[in-house]
Amino acid sequence: MATSADTAPPAPPIGKAYPPLVYAVGREKIREFARATGETNPVHLDVAAARAAGNADLVAPPMFAVVYAGEALGAGLFDPETGIDMDRLVHGAQAFTWGRPVVAGEEITTVLSLDEVRHVASVDLTHYVFGSRSTAEDGTVVSTGRWSNIVRGAA
Repeated sequence: MATSADTAPPAPPIGKAYPPLVYAVGREKIREFARATGETNPVHLDVAAARAAGNADLVAPPMFAVVYAGEALGAGLFDPETGIDMDRLVHGAQAFTWGRPVVAGEEITTVLSLDEVRHVASVDLTHYVFGSRSTAEDGTVVSTGRWSNIVRGAA
């Protein structure tokens, strides 16, 4: 009789791209994120300081990418075609590469794709890796992300 460790789950749609998600970057969201993460640089908190530093408005801290790109991740995680069992999901890792800073007032568009799925039968785990590409309205890439998630097999 086959066990869950002997059988890989159905093959998810590797390479699938999800519909773009547009996020309007707001001043208060930047301030809230900066305060919640302990940022003290005034360009994240004070419009006058941000403008004096040559920016059009408040500057989002680099990890604000989890806010504007993270929401797009939900499309992949909850896609029935991926076969992800949310009750068995654990966060593996995330990594970003940043372009120019994001400022309040911009709209950032993120496209998510399922880049890799790897089943490890010996420990009955499946690794799902999603990629994100976030662009500003002018087409400039402001960040790319790699989001790794691990799903435990049935015990």
